[in-house]
Amino acid sequence: MRASGSPATPAERGRARAVFNRLEQRYPEISTALGYVNPWQLLVSTVLSAQTTDETVNRVTPVLFDRYPAPEDLADASIDDVEEIVKPTGFYRQKTQSIVSLAVDIVERFGGEVPRTLDELVTLRGVGRKTASVVLAEVWGIPAIAVDTHVKRVTGRIGLTSETDPTKIEQDLKALYGREKWSGISMRFIQFGRDICDARNPRCFECEMFKICDWPEKRVR
Repeated sequence: MRASGSPATPAERGRARAVFNRLEQRYPEISTALGYVNPWQLLVSTVLSAQTTDETVNRVTPVLFDRYPAPEDLADASIDDVEEIVKPTGFYRQKTQSIVSLAVDIVERFGGEVPRTLDELVTLRGVGRKTASVVLAEVWGIPAIAVDTHVKRVTGRIGLTSETDPTKIEQDLKALYGREKWSGISMRFIQFGRDICDARNPRCFECEMFKICDWPEKRVR
């Protein structure tokens, strides 16, 4: 069911399928640009990626994980030391509190292992549905849709959803696509938002979605 409580119609699902087919043609294989070697690293990297670039996070995390390789290490870390490491990512005090607190949660409540369900992941301090969904889909291929600013912008412009709340957008997308597609949706929309459907300078004139896009401000040049 959509967030409105109504089911997605066959026409809506068909249009959504056309959008996804175009994304799949553009990006046959895709994954997060964040560097990681295990679920713990991706979880922390995703938290740090808020309001900064993946490139910045990828410069910071090798230093962080070299010094604090496991949740147990970060849980006992010096706050000042962690702040200095993550400072380039912005909002570093808040992010430091988040990643140290979630490390404590993982150690104390999950035996040092990153949980594998959405319901458990979102109980970790500093972890919302978006971060949890990224980890589930990327690490284990568990059906999940992460809604960030790119997904929100692209799906709204194209006309797949009229919702603005991320949780409701997630619900609409889950109503439009079968579970087998969920884990491959977010990163394609995100990359498309970076490459073509930019917030300020969308490249509508070279967009394969042009004819099926509902955005009234789409540009021909």
